[in-house]
Amino acid sequence: MLDVRRFRTEPDVVRAGLARRGEDPAIVDEVVALDAEVRRLSAGRDDIRARIRTISHEVGQLHRDGRREEAGELQAESRALGEEEKRLDHAADEASARLTELLLVIPNLPSPDAPDGLDEDQNVVVRVEGADPASFEAHQRVPHWEIGEQFGLLDLTRGAKLSGSMFVMYRRAGATLVRALCQLALDRNADLFEEIRPPMLVRTETMVSTGHLPKFEEDAYHVERDDLWAIPTAEVPLTSLARGEILDGADLPMRFMAHTSCFRREAGSAGKDTRGLLRVHEFDKVEILAYSTPEDSAELHAELLRRAESLLVELGLSYRVLDLCAGDLGASSARTFDLEAYAPGVDRYLECSSVSWFSDYQARRANIRYRPQAGGGTQICHTLNGSALAVPRVWAALVETHRQPDGSIVIPEVLQPYMRGLERIGE
Repeated sequence: MLDVRRFRTEPDVVRAGLARRGEDPAIVDEVVALDAEVRRLSAGRDDIRARIRTISHEVGQLHRDGRREEAGELQAESRALGEEEKRLDHAADEASARLTELLLVIPNLPSPDAPDGLDEDQNVVVRVEGADPASFEAHQRVPHWEIGEQFGLLDLTRGAKLSGSMFVMYRRAGATLVRALCQLALDRNADLFEEIRPPMLVRTETMVSTGHLPKFEEDAYHVERDDLWAIPTAEVPLTSLARGEILDGADLPMRFMAHTSCFRREAGSAGKDTRGLLRVHEFDKVEILAYSTPEDSAELHAELLRRAESLLVELGLSYRVLDLCAGDLGASSARTFDLEAYAPGVDRYLECSSVSWFSDYQARRANIRYRPQAGGGTQICHTLNGSALAVPRVWAALVETHRQPDGSIVIPEVLQPYMRGLERIGE
């Protein structure tokens, strides 16, 4: 969340940042007023507490001096003040809770470097890499769901029978390809990133820490009996690894990676991109994430982008890099670059990675701090993350791109060791 002190000291900056996102800046006035109310109630309560402590000392002295009647009068005053203190304390707690609820739904401020714009149509294409979309041949223009059905790689019918629409099942070499892609992504980042295998059901506060709750509750799967949430991305548990902790600045940056299943209800997507693997409720993904100091965050952001991009290069995919405009940023992000792989069979660029810098927005929600090496008080960490590789759309782009004139699919050389030596599907 945003630091409430920014609403007090630089409200115009906050208003301008929210306006760039297309948010109503009037919410700043609500926060300022509620924050003032919290501080007024808290100050009044604290003044009364101080008076009660003073009276307690005075009563003790009066009893020692034998002045019982005066002591009784002060005790009566203390009891009346105690009731007022309870009232103010309750009111302060209620106002503070309302303030927290409000802050939890206000998005992060976009970086000054994020381009202006209010929707995805105004995202900036930084560069395009690989073959020109127009250069792909007819045999590559077959959609992945047809290729998957032809070779028994995808079983969409049985996936839906088992779990419902938008759940998919991979089979034979198609299932092996899922695992191969994830293992490749893990191996390529094992030089600096600690591998984690986190739980895939997490507590509410874990989802709140990344900003997935309360704002995106409708997109999440909730196990109500146990009050646990199926993770929409490994970003959720990885961000909370140090929740409520104070880290040693000498240990930063800290880098983590995880291969997990991810679960998303995709609320509001009925009838949109529901064929094949374009939009699914469950998928595998390798996430890379870092805690950093503010000073190191820009360099780490560039590093995460390079790592995610290098995998697309190794897989022989064409792709483009987008710099998301302020209005298309995720609620928690200050700056995001998307990687979109070109899938010739559906003739579309498919988003396969978002590499984001969250500034201190998530870490403040999660209360992740560090002690600077130079000394001084603790500071809030910065968090960054990206999809090293998200399977469904990369899988789709890969089988379409590498389809041959005879209909077979050539396995990229970097994947062959993970495919039990298989070099081609459909020979």
